[in-house]
Amino acid sequence: MSQSINNGDRWLLPVGVEETLPAEAAQIEGLRRKVLDLLDTWGYELVMPPLMEFLDSLLTGVGHGLEIETFKLTDQISGRMMGVRADMTPQVARIDAHYLRSDGPRRLCYLGPVLRTRPDCLGCSRVPLQLGAELFGVKSSEADVEIVELLVETLHSIGLDNLHIDLGHMGVFQGLCRAEELDASAQDRLTSAIGSRSRDDVTRLCETLDISARATDLFVLLTSCSGDVDSLPEVAEKFSAASNEVSLAFENLITISSSLKKKLTGSRLYFDLAAIKGKSYHNGLVFSVYMPGPGRAIASGGRYDDIGIAFGRARAATGFSLDLRALSSYVDDSKPQSKTIIVNYDEDADLLETVRQLRTSGKRVIYNYAGSDSESADSNDEEVSQLVKKNGKWIVE
Repeated sequence: MSQSINNGDRWLLPVGVEETLPAEAAQIEGLRRKVLDLLDTWGYELVMPPLMEFLDSLLTGVGHGLEIETFKLTDQISGRMMGVRADMTPQVARIDAHYLRSDGPRRLCYLGPVLRTRPDCLGCSRVPLQLGAELFGVKSSEADVEIVELLVETLHSIGLDNLHIDLGHMGVFQGLCRAEELDASAQDRLTSAIGSRSRDDVTRLCETLDISARATDLFVLLTSCSGDVDSLPEVAEKFSAASNEVSLAFENLITISSSLKKKLTGSRLYFDLAAIKGKSYHNGLVFSVYMPGPGRAIASGGRYDDIGIAFGRARAATGFSLDLRALSSYVDDSKPQSKTIIVNYDEDADLLETVRQLRTSGKRVIYNYAGSDSESADSNDEEVSQLVKKNGKWIVE
């Protein structure tokens, strides 16, 4: 067994860790350029947070679920604990709060790998290529509408249509919990029970936690609160006896959904109050996007006001993120492959200049060296051309 591991299995990678081969890498790079160009047209500036940093800074102000997902190591220079980022959103919030220090709106975007101790789902990667956009400094619902609209346009730009958008609001659940003075542990247990959509499980847990009968009825009601956004006012009426915080959350959700319905005419809008983001930093609108095929959300996001307070400034914030590598598998890449031009290596000055000009114009040119196998034999391109010299001139044929 030991010999097998040392020799035959050296190529094996850990579960949830994968290599990206040329064809897929080219597709992902094409998507990367396309989406970053799109985000730029909306005014989102690119930032590049570090891959790892001191643990107390990396995890400041985030939900404790992120701490479990973070790989930890000791810095050999300072002796302090460090972490490899599992989510770039808190890092970007720190950049806005601590380094940029703008009082007005600030739009930032990012794209890079993150590392997680365990995959989010069966078959998911532990090294997602996280793309995200964050809008800081705008408290109004218009900012949430912009973020959802931008996410949908981003997905459309890479060829993903027929989208299903689920909206929710953490203020409903959090308002009910605050009225009952529930601690973080009780909230986590309720999040799991409500997420299972089992009325009986939620009822039993509420009894265990000694939650009032009125609040129990509302927590149980969350398990079945989903449907078309047009029915949100009727659902809000069922929670009319709850706290003012809950009423404001419904008002905010109805306002956002009404605006999105006018803007996103090609997408289906639903709400789901049982889809609570547990162990996270979200505290307002939350949303997830689905499409036919994948059984899980392909993108998600929401509002997370005041996360920057740990870095000296409480800022309104809303944003989205997605795994660009995972999305690339759903994109129809039917464009023709680039053609390769092969030429036998020669130090002829005219040849060297011709090759330079071809490459400058965007053509792919490969030298075939003496003693090597022909490049054309292993080429994956649909067409391979030759650069040959005829009548004293180098031409492609």
